[in-house]
Amino acid sequence: MKRAFGISNMVKSELIQQQQKWYVKPKTTQKNLTRRFIGEPFIQSRSFCSKNDFPRPREITKLFTVKDPSASYRFDEEPNFIFDVSKLRDKLLENASNLVKIEGILDSSYLFPRHGSSAFIELLNQLMSRPQLALQVFSWRFQKNHEGWAMETEEYAKGIVISGRVKDVDLAVELFMEAASMGRRTTSTYNALMSAYLYNGLDWKCRKLFIEMKKEVVPTIVTYNILTSLYGRLCLVPYMERIFLEIKEANLSPNITTYNNLISGYVTAWQFDKMEWMYAFMEQGPVKPDIKTHLYMLRGYAHWKKVDKMESIYELVKDHVNEKDVVLVRTMIAAYCDSSDPDRVRKIEALMKIIPEEDYRAWLHVKLINVYAQENLIERMQSYINDAFNRNTRVVTKNVMLSIIATFFRCNAVEELAKFVKQAESARWRICRSLYHCKMVMYSSQNRLEEMGKVLEEMEQSNIDPSKKTFLIMYRAYTDYGYRTKVEQVVGAMFKHGFEIPGDAFSS
Repeated sequence: MKRAFGISNMVKSELIQQQQKWYVKPKTTQKNLTRRFIGEPFIQSRSFCSKNDFPRPREITKLFTVKDPSASYRFDEEPNFIFDVSKLRDKLLENASNLVKIEGILDSSYLFPRHGSSAFIELLNQLMSRPQLALQVFSWRFQKNHEGWAMETEEYAKGIVISGRVKDVDLAVELFMEAASMGRRTTSTYNALMSAYLYNGLDWKCRKLFIEMKKEVVPTIVTYNILTSLYGRLCLVPYMERIFLEIKEANLSPNITTYNNLISGYVTAWQFDKMEWMYAFMEQGPVKPDIKTHLYMLRGYAHWKKVDKMESIYELVKDHVNEKDVVLVRTMIAAYCDSSDPDRVRKIEALMKIIPEEDYRAWLHVKLINVYAQENLIERMQSYINDAFNRNTRVVTKNVMLSIIATFFRCNAVEELAKFVKQAESARWRICRSLYHCKMVMYSSQNRLEEMGKVLEEMEQSNIDPSKKTFLIMYRAYTDYGYRTKVEQVVGAMFKHGFEIPGDAFSS
């Protein structure tokens, strides 16, 4: 198959290595780190952000779905092992606000004496979506480490990842150093710290750590997946593709996370041709697209305004999107708003039913006003306009204002237009001459010339100077209705403003 995704344009050389080291030696000693978990009420004293405050996407933690060969544990193969850990997780969730009960539940569990670190690692995996609780559980495990139950490498790695999830990078670095002092600085712990840096937006530290890592241990596919995610989110597509080549050069096999990161990077950089090529490559190769792949493709086609292809992907993940991904629903609505689909209003309104009423987005509201205006659905347009006024949503885009004006004009709704202009002035919407010109034309068409003349005063109050077109509208209206005196007044005003006089102005 043709190498169509731009390898020939990639940067050939490696990134310039940073002169500084990847970390600053932490001020806290191992003794202080132990005190943070054991000697002081660590969990109660630290303040954590809520789950919804995390700035990085959930996908980052999924980078660890492929385990390092260096991991020193294996999960127990008993049929009920996962189920038993899930029951323990549920008990912890029920008592998440009570530290004493959490410790009691963990102390009384039979899983750890029977399965050891395997049970604890599986428990942390199942708690990864609740990082605050996971850190409480990890602090309990850290205490047991100093009571004779030595921690495995992968347990340190999980603790580092969780520290990153609660935005405590210093703690992540301290745990990394603790693991190193215990002879457990491995690929797994390096990957965990890279993930913590990536999750907290410390992209340059993530890259520098990778450079340092290659001097001590061998990177795995997990390592490269972190880097593809890093460069993809930064829209550094050539670097992302270079990492993909390094995977090949290291004789590693790309997995589903690798390809998903590549597709996500192409979508972020709006390189939709490459996105589509990579998706086709996956369909033909050994690593098939999964639901995350389809979600990325759905977003890409929506941004690309490829509505037909967007709809075909949507059918594959419809249930998931409708239930769990309101952001993607809004993205699809935006795509329909910008499309020429003849049935777009029906499709938009069907998707709008999925979005909770309290989940309001001003930008989407303005797009819907524009759609209803373009479709001449004046009542729905006015309903959304009134809602926007009530929510203090401002329209500052000239094209949207022109669409609104054109709808009032086509529907011959001069009274509604006049009311809208006053409301738009008060709400500080984008005001343009076309608003007033449309009113003048509509008044003149109904022989309401006195009201037409007053529009000139309204323009002056809004600090909008009349243009040649303003006077021409008045000139034609007075001429058509035979108001010769008014015609002469308009001609004089045009002369005063330096505008060209109509050729028929002085004809008998």
